[in-house]
Order: sequence, then structure tokens, then C-alpha cells
Amino acid sequence: MGIKGLQWFVANACPDACTMVNLKEMAEKHHISHPDSSPVIVVDAMGCIRHWYTPESWVCGGQWQEYLANLQDFIKAFMAVGIKLVFCFDGVVEQKKRDEWVKRRLKNNKEIARIFQFLKSYRQQPGRGMFFIPSGLATFTRFALKSLDQETICSLQEADYEVATYGLQNNCMGILGQDTDYLIYNTSPYFSINKLCLDRMVTVMYSRENLCHALGLNITDLPIFACLLGNDIVPEDILEGFWQKCVASCPPKSQSYDKRANIIRAVASYISRIPCSYGSLKDLEEMLPLASDKKLLYRGVESYLLPGQQSPWLPPSVSNSQILKQETAICLDQEIFQLAKEQHVRAENYMVYNVLSKGEVECSNTLEDELDTELPGQALIYRPVRQHIYSVLLQSGKDTCGTYPIVKEWFVYFGNPMEQPDLIQPIQLDIPGGTPSLRTLWLTKGPEVQTLRYSVFLACFHLQDMVEEFQLLDAPVAAVCCLLIYLTLQVDSLSLEDLNAFVAHTLCLQGKSAAQLAGLQLAQVDSRAVQLGSLFIRGLTTLIMANSACGFPMNMDDLMPWKVFDGKLFQEKYQQSHRGSSLEELLEGNGSLHMQFQNLKSFICKACVVKKRTIQSRQRGNGFITEMQEGGRECSFQQAHTTSFVPPYHSRNRGFQWRGPQSYFYGSEAQPSGRGHRDQRRHRGQRRRFQLAPRWPR
Repeated sequence: MGIKGLQWFVANACPDACTMVNLKEMAEKHHISHPDSSPVIVVDAMGCIRHWYTPESWVCGGQWQEYLANLQDFIKAFMAVGIKLVFCFDGVVEQKKRDEWVKRRLKNNKEIARIFQFLKSYRQQPGRGMFFIPSGLATFTRFALKSLDQETICSLQEADYEVATYGLQNNCMGILGQDTDYLIYNTSPYFSINKLCLDRMVTVMYSRENLCHALGLNITDLPIFACLLGNDIVPEDILEGFWQKCVASCPPKSQSYDKRANIIRAVASYISRIPCSYGSLKDLEEMLPLASDKKLLYRGVESYLLPGQQSPWLPPSVSNSQILKQETAICLDQEIFQLAKEQHVRAENYMVYNVLSKGEVECSNTLEDELDTELPGQALIYRPVRQHIYSVLLQSGKDTCGTYPIVKEWFVYFGNPMEQPDLIQPIQLDIPGGTPSLRTLWLTKGPEVQTLRYSVFLACFHLQDMVEEFQLLDAPVAAVCCLLIYLTLQVDSLSLEDLNAFVAHTLCLQGKSAAQLAGLQLAQVDSRAVQLGSLFIRGLTTLIMANSACGFPMNMDDLMPWKVFDGKLFQEKYQQSHRGSSLEELLEGNGSLHMQFQNLKSFICKACVVKKRTIQSRQRGNGFITEMQEGGRECSFQQAHTTSFVPPYHSRNRGFQWRGPQSYFYGSEAQPSGRGHRDQRRHRGQRRRFQLAPRWPR
């Protein structure tokens, strides 16, 4: 949530509420007073992500190895002074916050449009003032922290509430974040992530006690104070008349503060002059234009009560009603649902619990260019996969007619006003014997079931007929190939040059350190490559969703972006490929990669030809598009003759190795089949109840 203007007020108009503290010294004092436990700081991860992402490049899709190294350094700094960190992430969007969530996503769309306008005007990354976190950063940060052996929690309700509760119940040394709600909750001390100096382990601690002293309030007044200033529950627009009355009755003593600061002082003064009782709260509700929702203020105050706490502004019988009330889940198998819930809380799966509990999922903004009509939004491109994943998860929820429950999607894409969710119909997988149950996929053991999991996983991408070939690939490369085949089949505008760039990027990334990637310099940035990078990253989140649903046929670590993607490196390969660079330059002079490059292309090509998709050369150069005839490029792989493909295996010492020749015979060439995405983009503003997947060619 957060209260508009309060952070500035505390820092500038209430200096006694801000104290610079040394975390090492505080940890030592905490350990003396609590000798049986280590000092713990619970981290509001969503409030810290912008602070953690410090790589210079952010627009190209993410500098993931650099980011992972940053997280390692952050954790080591706290470990060095004996502080344990517990990271908490938002796991759901509560219905009472949905309107605010949508409003922020639509605002983000405008910021992203400005970023692409800048990219196309200057062919350079915008300055930090236009910084927008790389797509998928929040999702992959959870898995990054788990890979670094950190305790990571995904919330079942509002994350800041769970952070405050964890701090209170576990006697934590403090909360690290950047949200003024941590001044309102009566919980552990609140430390600023923005003011943190990691080298010296010092930061600002905000004191709710000193804030109350300066404003003439009690700690128990802070929830009503927050509500009367406006938050995610009580909108500001219904409070403006009340603010005017407060300022009129308590005119500012000094003109040195801004308008918002005067409102904050006037509201605090008003609260301090009225009886602290439920009757006063009811009088306030009568005073405010709450329309039909006369309990808005009541619910706002109640939302700040942590377990075991009461408020003098509410009836004595009201306490801790924020305890999670589990709605009737779509999944009727309690053992399966409980497993999904536990995995969700431990941040081990992705979107599965949300589907099984309420049948409602969301995805925030992606760096996408709304003016590029050739590349549809990632939400639309990956929707057919999600429809198959929903069918796997909701197999037991079908009615007597065989109809699946509907899934509500709040996915951001241009042209979507997000006034209501897209109602998505799950689509049955086309696999022999039908879709196995979740009990089979999740609870059964044995090599046969593991193969079944992998088959169902690939079936979500319509690649179930290539299980044996995929199993011969090293897992991260298999993930890349799965995405590239799917994207090529879904998006007609993807060209031979795009494919060359992705494959060369995958091979050249192997063995590169975070320092090497950080040192890579780009002369310019291509806006289309920016969108392709974000599209690929969102594809990885789709892979981990499918992996979660199918019982983890692949290790999650193999699907992480720091294994398979670097934004700047992909930009470099994209630009080299589209200006006609030789294969030798594309592969950085590494002759040992030539055969691997051709084999991976052949593997992808074989899958595409089977689906009647021929990949055309479309060299774009420096913004100019040149259509090229097949066979006119050295790198072209749409050949009429037999192409030899050798499946790889992985050796830590020797990189990608190849064994056992195996030939694939390509059928006759076919023209690219339309997927309707460009037309769909024009008409997607016309809302329909059911959004069905585009037909795959047979």
C-alpha cells in the first residue's frame, strides 16, 4: 500500500523520526538481549528489487548474471555481520487492491511507450530517470534467492501484511523495505533500503514512536491516520473535502511546508482532538462520501491490525480479522491443493496455486512496443500454452459435459483496457491416453512417470512428438529450443536472422562470466531486439509455469535466465545477424561452435518444417528491411537436401559435445502459415467471453 507523501514528510518535516543506524551494532545488541536466536531482518523483496538491480543495462532484457552476482554480494554483506535475511514476495493480488493494481499497470504502459519512443529516436538506452525493471525480474528474483540458499516466502495475502506479521511474531530485528505502511503497522523497526549503504552497513531507521510524538498521536491512532490520508483501500478522491475542513480548522503555522505536508499535519491534529473510539470512526464514515460502501474506513483500519492486536477505533470484539480466510478452492483434491499451497509459500512453483485456489492469475507489464504491429504482446503469444497448462491443472474440475472451469486472466497487453479479466477456456492436450491426473504427475515416482511428465510438459508447447530428441539435449539448451520453436510457429515475422541471433547468443553465452558480460559495450540499441529479449524472458516464465504444473520434469535451475540469456549479448548478436555478419563473426571466431550452431538450427528447423513453417530471411540492417531469396545467404538452413543432425550431450569440461549421427529428412517446403496475430492485434479491443487458442497446422 503506502501513504502518498508520508515518506517525504518524515524525511523533511519530521527529522526526529529518522535515525541513521549501524546494522552491525544493532545486531550485536539484539544478540545480547536474545542469545538463543540470530538477528533476523525480514525483507520486503518487492520494495527492494529496484535497489538490487544495478547493472548499467536494463532495457535489453536483463543482465541476469550481473544481477545474480549483486544478490550474492547483498546477502554476503549481511551474513558478515551475523544477520539472517528472510525474503517475502507478493504471491497474490487481493480483490480489494485489484483496481489500484490495474491503475498502476495502465500508468506503466505510458512509461513503456515513452521508452520505445526514445529508443527509436536515439537508438540508445534511456537514462536512469526512465528506468523500468526488466520483464520477469520479480518472478526470477524468488528463484535466484532460493538458489542462493535464502529463506524465501511467497505470500498468501497482501505481502506487506505478511512481512509485518513475520517481524512481529518472530521478534525480528527489523523490516527492510521502502513502504510507509511499515510506519503504520505496530511491528518491528522499519529500515530503509533506499538509504542503505552496504559497504558500511548503515541505513535510516524510521521511528513510528517519534512520528507519533511529533504529530500528537498515539501508536494506535496510526491506522486511522493512514486511512484519512488515503491508501489502497480508502481512495484519496473521497477525502479532499475532509482535508479542506481539517486545514481550515488547523491552518499551517509555517508556509515552509508544501500542501501535502500541511494536510498531513492538519489530519493528525483533527484526530488528536476527537475521542479515540468506534463512535468517532462511525461519525467520520458519515462525514465522508463513501457512497454505498459505508464500511470502507472500518475495513481500512482493520487491515492494519496484526495477529493478536486490537484497535480503540473499532469494537472491542474486533481483532485480527485479517487471518487468512481460504475461499473454496477450484481444486477439490485437498492433498494436491495443500501441496500446491506449500510449494507456493516456499516459492517453489509459479502461478499453480493461484489457478487451483481462485482460478485467477495476473502478469504485470512487459517491455513491448505498442506501435510494432509485427510483434504481438507476449500475453497473446503465450496464451495457447497457458490454456494447455490450465487444462493440466484443472483436469479434475471438469463438469459432466467435460467443460473446464474458466480461468480469469489479468494480463497486460496493449489494447486491453483491463476493465475486467479475460475469461480463458482451458484447452485439452492432444496426447495418447489423455491428460494424466495431477496425482500421477505430482505424487507418483519412477522413470516412466518422469518421461510422462516431460511428454506432458512438451505437449503444452505442441512438441510432444519430439520427447526423445529433447531428452538428448542439455536441459538449458532444450529450454531455449522449446521456446524458439514455439515462437517461430506462433509469430510469422520471426526471421532467419532472428533465429541466428538467438542460437549464436545461446552458444556464446556458455562460459562467459558476469564481469565479461558487464564489460560488453553496445554502440546502439535496437528497439525490436529489446522487445524480442523481453518476449524470450516471458517465455521462460511460461516454461517454469508449465514445469510447475507437470510435476517438475526439468530442474528449475535449468530454466533460469542467468543460464540462458543476457540482454546485451543478445543485442549484439541480433545486430550482427541483421547486418549480414559472417558465421565466424557471429560465433566470435570460435570454430568449435560452428557444428553446434548448425545442429541446433537443424533441430529447430526440423520441428518447424513438420508444422508447415518455413523460416524466411528478412535482413533489417539499420532499420531497413530486405527480403532475401532462400539460398542467398551462407547461413540459410532451409535446404532441399538431407541435413545431418547430431544430438548433443553436456560435459562440464568440454562444453557441448555431440554423439551418434542421426539424420532428419525435411519434407517439401511450405509457405509460412498465418497465425492471425497481426489481425488479432487490431481487433483485440473487442472483448469476447472466451479467448481460444489459434489453430495449429495439422
